[in-house]
Amino acid sequence: MTEQPRLLEGLDPEQRQAVVAPRGPVCVLAGAGTGKTRTITHRIAYLVQRGLVAPQQVLAVTFTARAAGEMRTRLRALGGAGVQAQTFHAAAFRQLRYFWPRVHETQMWQLTDNKFRLVMQAANKLGLSTEREDVRDLAGEIEWAKSSLIGPEQYPAAAAAAGRETPVLPEQLSKAFAAYEQLKNRAQMLDFDDLLLHIAAILDDQPEIAEEFRGRYRSFVVDEYQDVNPLQQRVLDSWVGNRDDLTVVGDANQTIYSFAGASPKWLIGFPRKYPEATVVRLERDYRSTPQVVGLANQVIGAARERPAGTRLKLVGQRPDGPRPDFAEYDDETDEAEAIARKIAQLAKRGVALSEIAVLFRVNAQSEVYEKALSDAEIPYQVRGGERFFARAEVRQAMATLRTAIAHGADEEDLPATVRSVLREVGLTDEPPAGGAARERWESLIALVELAEELTAAEPDAGLARYAAELDARAESQHPPTVEGVTLASLHAAKGLEWDAVFLVGLVEGTLPIMHADTDAAVEEERRLLYVGVTRAREHLYLSWALARAGGRRYRRRSRFLYSLVPDEHPAALPNKVKQRELMSRPKAAKPHCRICNAALTGTMDIKLGRCADCPSDVDEDLLSQLKAWRSERARQLKVPAYVVFTDATLTALAEQRPLDESAMVGISGIGASKLQKFGSDVLALIQGDRRDTR
Repeated sequence: MTEQPRLLEGLDPEQRQAVVAPRGPVCVLAGAGTGKTRTITHRIAYLVQRGLVAPQQVLAVTFTARAAGEMRTRLRALGGAGVQAQTFHAAAFRQLRYFWPRVHETQMWQLTDNKFRLVMQAANKLGLSTEREDVRDLAGEIEWAKSSLIGPEQYPAAAAAAGRETPVLPEQLSKAFAAYEQLKNRAQMLDFDDLLLHIAAILDDQPEIAEEFRGRYRSFVVDEYQDVNPLQQRVLDSWVGNRDDLTVVGDANQTIYSFAGASPKWLIGFPRKYPEATVVRLERDYRSTPQVVGLANQVIGAARERPAGTRLKLVGQRPDGPRPDFAEYDDETDEAEAIARKIAQLAKRGVALSEIAVLFRVNAQSEVYEKALSDAEIPYQVRGGERFFARAEVRQAMATLRTAIAHGADEEDLPATVRSVLREVGLTDEPPAGGAARERWESLIALVELAEELTAAEPDAGLARYAAELDARAESQHPPTVEGVTLASLHAAKGLEWDAVFLVGLVEGTLPIMHADTDAAVEEERRLLYVGVTRAREHLYLSWALARAGGRRYRRRSRFLYSLVPDEHPAALPNKVKQRELMSRPKAAKPHCRICNAALTGTMDIKLGRCADCPSDVDEDLLSQLKAWRSERARQLKVPAYVVFTDATLTALAEQRPLDESAMVGISGIGASKLQKFGSDVLALIQGDRRDTR
């Protein structure tokens, strides 16, 4: 009981309300930077210390091993050692290993962490492409189906209802899905989605096992609840049963995984499911300066049709900082080189390189920044690349540390001991100039800094305790900080933060991405920008380039930026000139339906040139030819089919049947780049089709 006041120290009124809420349903709507992890770990520790639940009876789940590892570390410091903090899949795997032999009277089937080989075999069996990119797309679509609780037979109808851009015809994917399941079951293997499917089935179908499980776990916490998919929600329902000791935390404004089946509907609908739930809104932002917070509110404030549960408005709590910076460049190379120079300037002003990130929409954008940083001799790491604990120098270092423990190394000063041991594997007092040697040095010095962190938290920690901490972090994929600029996609940056963030390549076709051809898809792209903005603590830079390296300047900046760039900013001037030019011309008519002449507002309606309710005059034969042509071009280019043209654009082409390039660019989704790459092919198909019908 004496620890409880300490657990409440430093909490703001809303955080405190969430922490002290009685056992039962609690919903925490937590905006970016509002201290959600602090709040939920303090809540768990508070319940434990009040004796309302034993640590071993709490199951906290989140979506990444890193987040789960961080939660366990915080809970240990708060007196919550013993609480199970895991990902959904890790928790299900642990439970399945325990219950499987009792249900099936056999050892649990082997878990495969790579379904690629089996999907390739299924594709080959059906005569589908076995190119790496095509197999990857098949595997992704199978994952979406399973996480959405959709079987092979239901897939075609479900994919059509969800507007999925399928890598092959839905009927073919359905057969590939079925073949994959047959091959997997015949080999007695499980994929990650099977872990969730099987544990939910066991708890639903075996009452005595469900009773035993619910006797062990009595309190549940779900972090990032806006990211749950139907399969994860089904597992959660099976875990909880008819009880209500459930705390959920999330932010619908950060829903960026809809393509994988995630939905905020369970977070938004939580108060309806549990009318007696305590609902707390966290809106005080402790991460970012008011200037960054203000821009973030502008980004998300422009979103359309926001449900009530998403209308959080952040309030910055930090002192003022610099205004977000906007910049326009001639091409991508100029943009990357300018950003490398700005990073060097920040470093000279004392900003650590590990506190700087360059974030982009697609991984392919990384290359030009890797080159620019290398040329400037600025160390960097690509997030999503090789895992820290899989690096050769880190594995060698851990083996050397174990040898030192076995030989009774001196442990009087843990950081000094670690530094001494790591000299054997190449650690020097001064960093090498750059390149691979510098990267290895950065990995080793990160291990020394981790020893310093452990000593600060546990002054008596020795080499054996340090090695155990390394093993725990390796298992939970919770690496130490490496000194270098982070390059990452916006999706990979979720849950992270830096002092300085560069959001780059903000052009139409990239953000929003070219295949975002529905209103819902465009709004998800807006949320992705919001996530990027809210990663920055103090320095925020947003930039775009008008051309690829040395190419023609045909790009235009993202539509999301037009209300954000201050009028007096130099980056706004080109747009103001364009606006004056447009003002001098007659106003263009708003798009109208070519069938009933009603005004068009929806993204899909504008793309098709007609209202959704008006009859389609699509040429089915031409549409089939266009889809076949697209599949072949996608195969040649080794890209997903939607990168060539989306289904909506092909439908618009088959309905409107343009006869020249000027008519083609009148169709939404066809710009100068697409026209240059594919225009002649498409026009040949359309004109050939016209000749055939005469």
